[in-house]
Amino acid sequence: MSLQVYNYLTRQKEPFEPLVAGHVGMYVCGPTVYDHAHLGHAKLYVAMDTVVRYLRYTGYRVRYVQNITDVGHLLDTGEDRILKGVRRERVEPMELVETYTRSYFESMDALRVVRPNISPRASCHIPDQIELIKTLIAKGYAYATEGGDVYFSVEQFPDYGKLSGRKVDELEHGARVSVREEKQHPADFALWKRAEPEHILRWPSPWGWGYPGWHAECSAMAAKYLGETIDIHGGGLENIFPHNECEVAQSEAATGKPFAQYWVLVGSLTVDGVKMSKSLGNFLTIADALEQYSPEAIRAFVLSAHYRGPVDFSRDALLAAEQGMGRLLNTARAVRTRMKDTPDGLTPDWEAIPELAAHRERFIEAMDDDFNTPRALAVVYDLARETNRWLDEHSQPDLAALKAIDQLFRELGGDVLGIIPDELASPGAQSGLVEDLMEILLDMRQEYRSAKDWARSDAIRDRLAALGVKVDDRQDGSSWRIEG
Repeated sequence: MSLQVYNYLTRQKEPFEPLVAGHVGMYVCGPTVYDHAHLGHAKLYVAMDTVVRYLRYTGYRVRYVQNITDVGHLLDTGEDRILKGVRRERVEPMELVETYTRSYFESMDALRVVRPNISPRASCHIPDQIELIKTLIAKGYAYATEGGDVYFSVEQFPDYGKLSGRKVDELEHGARVSVREEKQHPADFALWKRAEPEHILRWPSPWGWGYPGWHAECSAMAAKYLGETIDIHGGGLENIFPHNECEVAQSEAATGKPFAQYWVLVGSLTVDGVKMSKSLGNFLTIADALEQYSPEAIRAFVLSAHYRGPVDFSRDALLAAEQGMGRLLNTARAVRTRMKDTPDGLTPDWEAIPELAAHRERFIEAMDDDFNTPRALAVVYDLARETNRWLDEHSQPDLAALKAIDQLFRELGGDVLGIIPDELASPGAQSGLVEDLMEILLDMRQEYRSAKDWARSDAIRDRLAALGVKVDDRQDGSSWRIEG
């Protein structure tokens, strides 16, 4: 089966066919950098990261563009989020932006989210947004007011609402921002806002000093770096209206071409069924979460639910993910340890190892079904269980077989899901101490075995097993691994 993607534009799964064979242009709405990133951002950007990783794994060359919103993101009150942060912290706007842009990327790096190819800032593309607005006015899709504001006329664009399913008539009394007298229609949205002289963020334009509306930046930057039609537009499902809908309207009105072929939108992270957000105060920053949980556990928690659906945050759910990842990483670590201790040249026992090709096929089948990470994650866990059984049954496995298993863990768990690091440290914050203590215990046990004191030897083994530590006795000595 080829890759099938659920397209929010058509509300159905469709075969994925990029505009240019072998190449994918992907744009994802990035963060508004006025505070630290929280686990809701992790849900969105880990999901988008996994999409990019899988496309590259299957051979596509992906240009991934994710913007940084550092101006123009207006609240329902019409207030700019950046200026709200400026007042909160009493700093310069670009000082605030720099602080939280760095914080965002540090959090993403910690979660092993691959950085976008391009991370354009809205404030660096004001001329591009002005040119877009000039085009829309020239084509009759936008109008300037006497006060210096510019609005997009939704009545002039018949397809307005085709992405979200909203109808213009239904928006008259439900416009997101309070209706202004200068609007020709209540649902018209701002492309440019006039700024008073004391306004900190403002630029010169044909309509006077001002700043862009939130929606203009994505249309301008997506076109600049990916062309007039892009393959995939990603983002959070909660922004399908008004943000994504406005992007479609202004882009297609300006170019006369489809804006995006596929809309891949991610469900929210919730707390007790309510979306996690800064405005509600029910959020946990990624930095704080990483003090309690490992990056692998957070990624596994996100990937355990399908990207399109919501996932409810709870400590129990994160702890379960932590335990599952502990077992998985211990298996991957055991394979790599055996590789170091196994001489080459032994007779391969290929029939006894897990069916690696079948696991890869099941994994690809899951990911080809609209990036179904819960099923893909289950395949990796199944591979770990079979690998543990195989290691138990073979005291001297073939090195080539171990390398093949390790490679599959690296591909599926590492390259695609991002949950198995290239370098696996020993478990525990004091891993060196743990290893030293285990060496002492195994030496003691070997002395008992040499003296045929099987009762004491078995007692050490059994007590370690009760703690989740499995001891394997081989001809060349004993080894151990934590099973979680």
